[in-house]
Amino acid sequence: MGMGEFKGKVKQIQDTPFGYTISVIGGKWKMVILYLLAENEPVRFNDLKRQIGTITYKTLSSQLKELEADGIVKRKEYPQVPPKVEYSLTDKAKALLPIMEGLCEWGVKNQRK
Repeated sequence: MGMGEFKGKVKQIQDTPFGYTISVIGGKWKMVILYLLAENEPVRFNDLKRQIGTITYKTLSSQLKELEADGIVKRKEYPQVPPKVEYSLTDKAKALLPIMEGLCEWGVKNQRK
């Protein structure tokens, strides 16, 4: 199913598969988080924060919770002191990796040098 099937029929973008996809991975930080998890999984919260840099702890926490609720990120908690939590991609998220690779290829071709 592609974009062509919806041409002229879209009343609200969120009712389309594209709208669903954007609702799951859209925003300033989610694709960055997915990229870093794809490169380094599993990743602990503070390591992820350090790699992103400019994101606040509160924003990172809420973005991870949203990704987890959407079935994109797995959270694994270890019962120890101090607490240890690792994040990794689910199979659903791994299905996005070829699309992300395509975005990277587009960036290579179109980035100003």
